Amino acid sequence: MNDKKNIMITTMPDGKKEEVEVLLAFKFNDNNKEYVIYTKNEVDENGNVTIYISNVVRTGANVSLATVADDAEWTRIKNVLRELSKSE
Repeated sequence: MNDKKNIMITTMPDGKKEEVEVLLAFKFNDNNKEYVIYTKNEVDENGNVTIYISNVVRTGANVSLATVADDAEWTRIKNVLRELSKSE
């Protein structure tokens, strides 16, 4: 098992920088949209680790994360997660 964590620094809307752990990054080739699934290793009241999913936006050398707002995109992302859960 690989214990090496893939850490990314994000800038929050208030300007604060946070380290997060990248769990998965993927791209849909048909529309060139990239996504990242990450966690801050927060645990909810049920003991589940909270994960976040964002759209990766590249503007020149700058990379930012954006909210996934489109229902069709969410459906595709959920399908990717379902497929991954089947293979484990």
